[in-house]
Amino acid sequence: MTSQKKVTSTYPSDSTAVADIAAANDSASSEATTDNSPADNGVDLATVFDAYFRPDANTIVCGALDDEKVASLAQAGVELVINLQPDDELSFDEAAAVERAGMHYEHLPINGAADLKQLKILAFDNILRQYHGKKIAMHCGSGNRVGAAIALRAGWLRGRKMDTAMERGRSHGLTKLEQEVHNRLLVPR
Repeated sequence: MTSQKKVTSTYPSDSTAVADIAAANDSASSEATTDNSPADNGVDLATVFDAYFRPDANTIVCGALDDEKVASLAQAGVELVINLQPDDELSFDEAAAVERAGMHYEHLPINGAADLKQLKILAFDNILRQYHGKKIAMHCGSGNRVGAAIALRAGWLRGRKMDTAMERGRSHGLTKLEQEVHNRLLVPR
């Protein structure tokens, strides 16, 4: 998300003023896109996670968590962690770590393409609705299942067109499941 400043000059032909305005806009844009922002309490989440997507100011999509990553999310002001990994992929008691860090925890295991069913997406939608407007972190192993769930939610539950739903999924980490999600969106729900 970039901020745009509307600046009017009384000297439209002054190339120095135009260059200064362009430089100010570039500076504002780069500041708005850094992850070490006041919105994250100074935490640079992009350096904490290998897989990291930031589709908007209140949404973080990342890969698997550990104690250090949970602490970073809490420090960054995250209020809810949604875990889409099945239990057999977890290496520690994530629920306890998240709750100790003062955040809410929701676990909705999605074990690959076979679990990308409408009931799971409805449950996912319900969680997102409960915490609407809150700062959330959603994760699986790489962000791919999160992106798939977001795309299917956009298409099946929000009535978005195919291109819009797929782009929404990609912005949230959809990669390897892209063809599977595309095929599922072709089937009316």
